[in-house]
Amino acid sequence: MTLPPLPADARVLAVDVGGTTLKVEVLDGRSQVLATGVEPTPLGDDALGAVSRLGSRLIDQVEAQGHGPVSRAGLALPGIVDRASGVGVFSANVGWRDLEFGPPLERSWNMPVLVDHDVTIAGWAEWKVGAAQRCDDMFFVGLGTGVAASIVAGGHLLRGGLTQAGELGHVVVRPGGALCGCGNRGCLEAICSASSIARTYASASGRQVDSAADVVSALDDDPVAAHIWDEALSALADGLLNVVNLLSPRIIVLGGGLAGAGDALVKPLSKKMTARARFVPVPDIVCGRFGAQAAVMGAGLLALRGAAED
Repeated sequence: MTLPPLPADARVLAVDVGGTTLKVEVLDGRSQVLATGVEPTPLGDDALGAVSRLGSRLIDQVEAQGHGPVSRAGLALPGIVDRASGVGVFSANVGWRDLEFGPPLERSWNMPVLVDHDVTIAGWAEWKVGAAQRCDDMFFVGLGTGVAASIVAGGHLLRGGLTQAGELGHVVVRPGGALCGCGNRGCLEAICSASSIARTYASASGRQVDSAADVVSALDDDPVAAHIWDEALSALADGLLNVVNLLSPRIIVLGGGLAGAGDALVKPLSKKMTARARFVPVPDIVCGRFGAQAAVMGAGLLALRGAAED
């Protein structure tokens, strides 16, 4: 679905159905947040009901406060997404298959709902208004519950042919390694996603952690945390070096919750990639402007602009 851009005084609903957290915001025409809501993402088909209820609550809230009507919604979904029909085709992390989002939410909210892939529009937002502005060759990596990518080449957002481009997380970097949610072994997502880092640390140390952020905070004092972090960044460096050799982007932007690690992520990753590079130089590696909010920002821009385009 492609719609005309909305005027500057519009109000839109932005929804990011993350693998762990559901984030919903109401934005004005300048992408200023008028209301926000966050809750855990339910597994499977229950995710649709949670999105509908939380979105309705925020719509009622801003309209009751006199901000004016909310006229359009943008929805960011993980996994494989059919944008045209508004269907979540498959999500290994949330556990749905062929779950229809667009039409039910349009009926629930009584407005058009534009649906897109979460990491694609997260990277699109970083390209248009974030860390990669004015750069026509960018590779964005979302490091959260899963791992995926968004690609801008020659000033064009690459969408892919048979299905969506950017499934970096399911590139095998350690054959025979950890089991991935897709059913393969040794995928990048099974090693260096935030959820995998936390899970691997808990298994190796016998200590449960709430998130990968807890592992990062223990790097200076905990050899187990330091080892697992080093292994994860080595795998990520191997995966990204293949990207550099294939696409030669000018910049790599790191997003998702793991990007909150900042220099603890960027500096060793850049060092590892530089040590491995033999032919194509390693580009600048930076954390995104929007961090874990990139997908919800992308969903808002999608609603405001009517399409995620070049």
